[in-house]
Formats: sequence, structure tokens, C-alpha cells
Amino acid sequence: AIYDFGDADGQPYISMELVHGQTLRQLLETGSLPPKRALHIGAQIADGLAKAHAAGIVHRDLKPENVMISKDGFVKLLDFGLAKLFVAPTDQASGAATFAPQQETQPGTVLGTVGYMSPEQAAGRSVDFRSDQFALGSILYEMATGQRAFQKPTGAETLSAIIRDEPESFERLNPRAPAPLRWIVERCHAKDPEDRYASSRDLARDLKSIRDHLSETTTPSQAQAQAAEAARRGPSKARWAWIAAAVILAAALGFLAAKRLGTVSQPTFQRLTFQRGTVISAIFGPDGQTVYYTAAWEGNAPRIFSLRPGTPESAALTLPPANLLAISSAGEIAVQLEPKVASTGFALSGTLARVPLSGGAPKEVLTDVTYADWAPGRPDLAVVHHVSGKDRLEFPIGNVVYETGGWIQGPRFSGDGKQIAFIEHPGNGDDGAIAVVDLGSSRKTELAAGFATVQGLAWGPTGREIWFTAAREGIEREIFSVTPSKSLRLIRTMQGTPALLDLRPDGSALLTEDDYRSSAIVFLPSQTTGKDLSWFDWSSDRTLSPDGKFLLFDESGEGGGASGGVYLRATDGSPAVRLADGTAVALAPDGAWALTRASRPLRFVLVPVRAGQPRDLSPDGFGALIYGSFFPDGQRFAFEASLPGKGTRLYVQELAGGAARAISAEGINPSRNFVSPDGRWILAIGPDFRVHLYPTDGGTPRDIASSKPDDYPAGWTAEGKGIYVARQGIPCPVDRIDIDSGGRTRIRELGGPDPAGVTSFGPARVTPDGKTMLIGQQRVLSTLYRIRNLK
Repeated sequence: AIYDFGDADGQPYISMELVHGQTLRQLLETGSLPPKRALHIGAQIADGLAKAHAAGIVHRDLKPENVMISKDGFVKLLDFGLAKLFVAPTDQASGAATFAPQQETQPGTVLGTVGYMSPEQAAGRSVDFRSDQFALGSILYEMATGQRAFQKPTGAETLSAIIRDEPESFERLNPRAPAPLRWIVERCHAKDPEDRYASSRDLARDLKSIRDHLSETTTPSQAQAQAAEAARRGPSKARWAWIAAAVILAAALGFLAAKRLGTVSQPTFQRLTFQRGTVISAIFGPDGQTVYYTAAWEGNAPRIFSLRPGTPESAALTLPPANLLAISSAGEIAVQLEPKVASTGFALSGTLARVPLSGGAPKEVLTDVTYADWAPGRPDLAVVHHVSGKDRLEFPIGNVVYETGGWIQGPRFSGDGKQIAFIEHPGNGDDGAIAVVDLGSSRKTELAAGFATVQGLAWGPTGREIWFTAAREGIEREIFSVTPSKSLRLIRTMQGTPALLDLRPDGSALLTEDDYRSSAIVFLPSQTTGKDLSWFDWSSDRTLSPDGKFLLFDESGEGGGASGGVYLRATDGSPAVRLADGTAVALAPDGAWALTRASRPLRFVLVPVRAGQPRDLSPDGFGALIYGSFFPDGQRFAFEASLPGKGTRLYVQELAGGAARAISAEGINPSRNFVSPDGRWILAIGPDFRVHLYPTDGGTPRDIASSKPDDYPAGWTAEGKGIYVARQGIPCPVDRIDIDSGGRTRIRELGGPDPAGVTSFGPARVTPDGKTMLIGQQRVLSTLYRIRNLK
């Protein structure tokens, strides 16, 4: 990443990202890598190339020296100094590039590093993205064998070998390397670019597939070694070992060869939407062909549309702004009226209504509903109902079958109507587990957990497993399935951030490809428009220092790494400083310490902003993402959290140690909170979605007369006699309320220039003087696809 560039005393400079780790060349100094690690690194390199190629960029100097592996195991591609544009816009549906080479470099000019050039590059001919594939093949070869693919005494001889010769036998140098990896290397090393991959996205998928199924792959040499070992143990065992080896080899080689020849049927992708915005939900209609979906296009309110695959036009249903939740087999739809972002910050909440698919006015049923699904063959709905700070799974409405202090997402009935599968998030901001509840016994079973992100769930085509999209690290999800007996399998690796929305018995699926971005935007006193201070892809605003000069935030997407990262950045736009792994919570009043939240085990950690050593507080049982604020003395802090199965409460924790002390009843709605300047009150949202003052010593909360539902706390005035509140939306209004009189004054409205795809804007944080403000913005740009032939 390039953060800044300019001129200092006549010397031009570029300020770039610092990557902590080592180059692949350093990693290879000790020889070849284990297959699993080589495939993991290779798949990430291919992913990076695929994204560069999709943007029309070819690297032209890919080599181990230009590949960095960070301390967290993430791969970074460096030095695009020889890169050039080479393609017209990508065909987004297929990922295949359309060739339109630009002649920045004249044919006959040799650029790149000898030993990793492609034949066309070595010969000085025009190159495209397939030249990078050849270089990646050489890197894969070197990681697997410990030897360079093309290395002769002189550069001229090496160039000649690249053009005319084949590298030394891969199998002879490393007989234990998986055969599919050797085939990929051979394809990348094809002398004719036409014989390499038509899309680097396909190359990345193949590497991921081998990596994820490595334990199922037996190479010929491995099978023979196993058989030879059995022969030493006895003739009978040897005979069966040879038979087993032959069967495994025949099956594996037959399948993989068929895959290479294209005889194994592959899923096909059909793009359904083309506008700019967010697709929220999508469901196949009762006829199995018509697709109904909810989208917020070009910054407009969510509407429900219908389309027939194969035609690019969608028709809006004659309904007010609403979100589609479910469609019954009888042709009735469940919708969410006036949807808004729920207190979790992720799901939408609104009023549940029923309406005939053929048309008519909605019949309102229940308020504060986030999800719903129809029971098979029945007119009853299962709903997720938010009550007193908890999410309740109810079926039928009013009958609680499961309750959590976290939040519940995407309930789906099994085909026989006896079970409901759902995604359970144990706390606000946590991505958790796939669970199922048996309606006969009300017993909940967790089937799969440990994911960094889970979005989208449906029962599989056979009805005997649950399909979902999730990622172990980062946000680039894959399609998994899990059975009620907890057997987990990977169905398909994917590029980007997909979410599974619906699935039919014939294997047809509706899936979105989403580009997620979370931004921290600061509005300085002299600015009419905000300054985006985001660092990577998911910058979550946490704290603005009282003087408005520093922003504490965290990164929890791909850029943040497996553990996430806590950063401090000056609001003048200077580079961010990574303070620690984990999640940011609060900044001490003197700015010397940052309060963070770490995992394994879950605990608070005080991290010094400058020199010093972190201080771990005792492990606890609260969730991973917690909102908090320091007391003015800097010796204690308040935070919102929930214990498993309990509702959210306010707690006070002393830095000196001891257990956290609850100061409120359950039912606090998760949001930022603020301690008053005198340390007597905490500004937070109560069960009624209004802002209240909670005494820090416990007791009855104080109402604020002019507070309205959907107000969010935004801070205290400097003298402590007033508060700031804000509301979500574009524009985001910020008001000051006098606590004693209840007088309410609008002080500012904050807006953004591009509303397309913005799913959440605000609320704001305000400095005590009311001049500097911080807004969090989340944007999701979606494309809806129909996929056929998923298995």
C-alpha cells in the first residue's frame, strides 16, 4: 500500500506500508517447504495475482525476493516497478480477461529477472497476465523441490533454457510432492501462453483445492512407499497394500485427469444484477425460476425486486421500502417494513409483515424482528425477535425455543420442519457457530465453530446437511457443509467475499459476491466534508481523543490479519501506528494507554501508546467485541458485555485488578458509552432504545426527557451539563441536549459524497467542545449470481 507521496527539500519520496516478516527467498534458504505450506503460500500468491490481473495489471517481475510472508502468515506481493496495464475491464461473471495489450514496452526489450521470466518475456515479445503464471510456476517448483527451475551458468544460457528446455524432473527431485501440484506447475510452465490458465482466478482455485484436500491426495511414490513398507512386514499385508495403493491411485488419478480434461462438471455462474449498491436477501420463488431479492441501489432505501434469469431487467414489487425475509410455498411473503440497522450493527431490524406475492397491502405482525422463515407446509413463521437486549428464536411467534445474549442470524427450517438451523453469534461483533435446534425437545446443538466470519446459510440439496459460507481467517469466505453429526466438508473455494442466500434441491444457488469496506471518517472543525482515515479494508471507529487529534481504531478484515489489529492514527492524516493484535476498546484520558480486547484467552489488555510493556488483565468470559470508555481518573473503565446466555449489561472494571462489577440490569443495547466528566454517570442505550444516564455506583437510571428512540450516545459536553446524541443515516444529525431542561439543539449534520452501497453511516462521536466528530461508515457493493451444479 502507498500511503503518501511528495517532495521534501527537492527529494521526491513515497511513504509505503511496512511489512513485518521475511521474504520467500529467505524462507527458501533452508531448502524446500512442506507441501501444505508451499500450497498455502502459492494459493495466496495466486490470489494476489488474480486481483492484480482483474485490475488490468501484470507484474512482470515475480520472484521469491518480491514475495513477503508476514509474521501472521499472510503473503504480500511487492515491487510492481515493472508492472504495466494490459487488459480492458474484466468480465466479472467469468473472471476471464479480455486482451488489449498496451505497448508501453517495445517488443524486443527484455525486462524482468532472469530465471523467473516466461519464454515470451525472455524472447522480448509482448506479455500479458499468463507471463506471471509462468513465474509462479517457477516459484512453486522451487518451494516444492528446493531447486530453481531454470538456472544455468550464465544469464544468456538461462534465457535459452527458458525458451527451449524443460526443468529437471519435478517427480525425481521430490517424489513425495502431490501429483496435482506437479500438474499445475507443468501447466504454468507451458511454453505457449495459450496452454496456461485462461484466468488466474482458476489457478488460485486449483491451488486452494489441492491445499484443502491434501490429506486425500496420495502420490504414486507415496503409495509405493506404503506398499514397500507393508511388504517388509509380511506377504499378506503387502498384497493388500499393493491393491489398496492401486485403487487409490486409479481413483485419484482418474478424477484429477478428468478434471484437467474438463470431463468433470463444474459449477456455472450467471450474473443477475448489474446496478451499484447492496443486495440484502435473495430467494427462489415457488416456481423455482423467478428470483426475488432485496437491494438498496445507488443509495436508495431497500426495495424488493423480481427477475427471471437470462434477462437483465428487474421489476420492483409494489410495496413500500422493505426487506424480503421468506417466501412460503403457498405464495405468501414475509417482509420487514422500515428496515434499519439493528443494535448489533450488522443485521436489519424492522416490523414483520405478511403480504400475498400476487399483490396487496402488508399486514403488520410483530415489531423488532430481524429474521424469519416459513415452516414447511404451514402458515406459521419462525422469527428472531429482539426483546430486552436479547435475541429470541420463536416458533410459532411468542413461543421461545432458544434465547441468547448475542444475536441470531438466518434461521432456516429443515425439509421435514422438525429442526431450525441458524448462525449463532455469541456476542455483539462475534462471528461464531452453525447451530441447529430440535423443535421437539428445544435442544440446541452447535455443529461447527471457530470461523472468523460466517454469513449465509441454507439446507443442502439432500436435506441431510447444512451449507454455509465462512472463512477461518479474514473475510474471503468459502462454501462449507456440516451434517447434524458434525461432519464438516469444504464444498468449494471461492474468490472474494461470497454469501450464500438460497439453495434449491437441484443444486441451484443464489449467492452474492460482496465488496466490504468499513471506514473511519473524521470531520474537523474547518471541514465541510469528512476526511477518510481508513487504513485497510475494515477500519472500525472506536475512540476519538478529547482534543480531536487522535483516532483509535481496529482492523478486522483481510488487512488486519488472523487476530485483528489495533491502530492509532493522528487526525491530520499521518500514517497509522499498529499498537497490538486484537480489538480496540478505549483510549486513556491522558492518551498514554489504549485499552484493547485480546483472544485466547479473552481478556482486556492495556497497551502503551509509546514505549512500554502491555499489561494483561485477568481472563474473563465476556465476548470478543466490547464497547467501553475510561473514567476521568484513568484508573477504571466502563464497558458493555454479556456472559453466555445472558443479556448485555454495563460493568465497571478497576485497573488495579479484581472482578468486573455490574452496575445495570440486563437489556442494555450494545453501542458506544461515555463516562461523565465527574465520573458519576454513564451515557448508554437502555432496553427501550432511548439514551439514559446510568449511575456508576449502581441504582436507578435517569431518563433524558428529550431523548428519542434510535438516538445514539455521542459524548458529553466539557462542563458535564449536556450530552451529544446522533442518529444513523445520511445525513447523520448531531444534537446537543441540556440534561436539566431537556432542551435539544441541532449542531451539525454530517454527510458523505457517495451513498451507493452504504449500509451504515454513523452514529457520530463528538469531542467535548463539539467541534470535531468521528463517523463510522460501512459500505457493501454486491453482485447477485445464480450458480448451477454445486455439489
